[in-house]
Amino acid sequence: MDISKILIVIGFGLVFAGCAAHPDPIVDMKGVNPDQLAKDWEDCAGYSEEVVIAQGVAKGAGVGAGVGAIGGAINGDVGRGAANGALIGATHSGLDADRDKQNVFKRCLRGRGYRVLN
Repeated sequence: MDISKILIVIGFGLVFAGCAAHPDPIVDMKGVNPDQLAKDWEDCAGYSEEVVIAQGVAKGAGVGAGVGAIGGAINGDVGRGAANGALIGATHSGLDADRDKQNVFKRCLRGRGYRVLN
């Protein structure tokens, strides 16, 4: 599989991962100072940005391509197997990384005393 196909697969994985993301944690606002929440929100968003989704997508695409190529060799179409495996691997890894990013954000807010409802 050539590099342009791999880049396309990684791009699809990033798009799928981004589309699946829940936009924001839902915070119970009872007794919450909105100005302090805005500051804490910004701080926690910064921590969550340390989770690198693109790196996970690229690794998932590489592993998926390898596994897919093996399956494709058995079925007689290595290229198609590699492409399908790369797409599945990239998407799965991107979704996992996005979930990690959301969890970091929510744990940060909870650690600062907020009731996160989702």
